[in-house]
Formats: sequence, C-alpha cells, structure tokens
Amino acid sequence: MPYMDSKNADRLIQTYADMILRISYMYLKQTYDAEDICQDVFLKLLSGNYHFDSPEHEKSWIIRTTVNACKDHLRTSFWKRAAEWDSVPEIPVTPEPKSELMDLVMELPRNYRISIYLHYYEGYQVKEIAAMFGKTENAVSTYLRRGRNKLRKMMEP
Repeated sequence: MPYMDSKNADRLIQTYADMILRISYMYLKQTYDAEDICQDVFLKLLSGNYHFDSPEHEKSWIIRTTVNACKDHLRTSFWKRAAEWDSVPEIPVTPEPKSELMDLVMELPRNYRISIYLHYYEGYQVKEIAAMFGKTENAVSTYLRRGRNKLRKMMEP
C-alpha cells in the first residue's frame, strides 16, 4: 500500500498524531518542538517507500522514528545556542487536560519517563520497549522499577 495517498495520510494522522505529540513532549518538554517532531515523522513516513508487516510494526516504526528525531533534535548545536523559550512571548495554545500523575511522570528522568509512558499509557511490553530503544530488557525493567519508586516517593504526603 503506498503511503502517499490522501486517504492513508488521513488514517495515519488520525491514528498516530496524538501519540507522536505525547512521546515528543515527554522527551523534549516543549510543545513547539513536539509539534515540529510530529511533522518531521509524518513527512518521513509519507515521503518514504515503507512497507510494514502489520499495524504493530507500523506503530513500532513510528515510535522509534519519533524517539530518534527527538534525540537528533537535542543533539543539534542550534538548540544549545538558541534563546530559551521562556524569553519568547507565549502564544495561546489549546490547554492539555491536567493530570497530577502525568505532571509527576514529567518530572522523572528521561529514560524513566519514556519507559513508563510507553508501558502504561501505550501498552507496550518490556521486551518491545527494549527492542525499540536498543536496550536490554533488564535495563527497561530497571527504568520502570526506579520510575515507579520515584513516583511513589513523590506521591507520599
């Protein structure tokens, strides 16, 4: 199935845009950057000649591509020299639903935050997360365990 037709593009956007934005935001903690990553992932997907064996393979590819785009974004020297977003006037954006738990998850270190999000919010198993990130299953299990422990401590009165 070619990925360039408008029907498939609409399906991909409806299915994955929100997930890509959430993963990018978890990684970068910037709404504007997350939106840029989302566009980049869809451009790569729609302009490439990709063939996926199953919907799970397609979703896994999109998650992996999103994470790689976030890592590339953080590595660029431009962002090290650019002005902080705090110094730029705020543009009104549709507010996201607030969740105390999600706010606490966002305070976790990146590996814990991404692992917890993919496991509990997207439903991926430890083995799948490990494959996506090129980590061992033990490493992902450790990220999940330590992330849960940190969350538990943060939630204690």
